[in-house]
Amino acid sequence: MRERGRMRHGWRALWLCVWGWSALTWAQPNDTSLYYDSGLVRVLSAEVFSSALENYRRTPGKRKSVLTIIDYSKPSNEPRLFVLDLRRAKLLAATWVSHGRNSGEERAFSFSDRPDSLQSSLGVFRTGETYLGKHGYSLRLDGLSPGKNLNARRRAIVLHGAEYASPAHIKRFGKLGRSWGCPAVPREQAARIINLIKDGSVIYAHG
Repeated sequence: MRERGRMRHGWRALWLCVWGWSALTWAQPNDTSLYYDSGLVRVLSAEVFSSALENYRRTPGKRKSVLTIIDYSKPSNEPRLFVLDLRRAKLLAATWVSHGRNSGEERAFSFSDRPDSLQSSLGVFRTGETYLGKHGYSLRLDGLSPGKNLNARRRAIVLHGAEYASPAHIKRFGKLGRSWGCPAVPREQAARIINLIKDGSVIYAHG
């Protein structure tokens, strides 16, 4: 009887262990399932995704399980800004984003954190507060990568909407227009994207 009781206790412990592991897996999808289930596999390389996720996990002070990935290695006439809900493994947005005037034409090749460089910056950003400026509803960004983007506030690098970041501009010119270094998105999508990622989410810019 004592042996049977120990076996029953062992099976119960095993069941609780399996149930706990399953619940954790459901709440925090592993990297592979996150990549495939979200649909990012169709639009983003595994290398860029892996780097973005690694940088997200190392970022201090984040307040949202939302990760925005900007892949400047893609040409500007392709969607290259992706907003991912990590908790639900859901792609919330996939759209176009402009790079800086001095970073390149159709593709971005040069990046800088130098004031007045008119170039895009790479690395990890944490989103800040919103405001109304010359580009309308905009989002301030804090650069967190030494040597890459720590001057983001000083340079007024913000996420905003712009007419030159629209599909209509691509249809006319074959590429997006360029900013002074800010990640500019289609004006009609700006408010939704900003509201998804404002107040403490992570942006990872790759190039």
